[in-house]
Amino acid sequence: MSDPLEQRPAIVIFGAAVRADGGPSLTLRRRVMAAAAFGATLPSPLYVPTGAKGRHGPAEAEVMGRLLQDLGVPAAAIRLEPTGTDTLSSARACAALLRGHQGPVYAASSGYHLPRCVMLLRLYGLRARAAPPPEAAHAGGSAGGGAGGRRWPCPMTRRWPGGRCAAPRPPRPLPLPWPGLRLPV
Repeated sequence: MSDPLEQRPAIVIFGAAVRADGGPSLTLRRRVMAAAAFGATLPSPLYVPTGAKGRHGPAEAEVMGRLLQDLGVPAAAIRLEPTGTDTLSSARACAALLRGHQGPVYAASSGYHLPRCVMLLRLYGLRARAAPPPEAAHAGGSAGGGAGGRRWPCPMTRRWPGGRCAAPRPPRPLPLPWPGLRLPV
């Protein structure tokens, strides 16, 4: 019988800059907030913030871990990966950390960055999918509708009757153009 912790969803949160005062940059904060919001729709997710110490402050992973706890995520649901200095090294380190993980794996980052994150996690052997990016919640204003009553056009969301936004649906995995290709961890 496998460990139930290995069955739960894992959300790998890719880092961004830490400000000079040690706080999260706006990009880092948005990535963490989007990951936490997505994680709230999943059963007992494991959060894996990844990122090493940059020019300022502590490691990106440490700052993200604190922010997740501030958002109500229990410390036991967070596994820091503080060695990744770029997307490639973060994906490699997370693949090693999640070796043997049987549950779904989601990459959380900014929309422009997600395809690269998902591709690298897959090349390292994880069956990764993209979590809804921060832009999904901001494109056109609030989740209930933007300025002038416009709804944000995120294809990764469902709506309840009456137009209210429902929980994001996990996106379907995209096939890699090179089946079977794996990078060594």
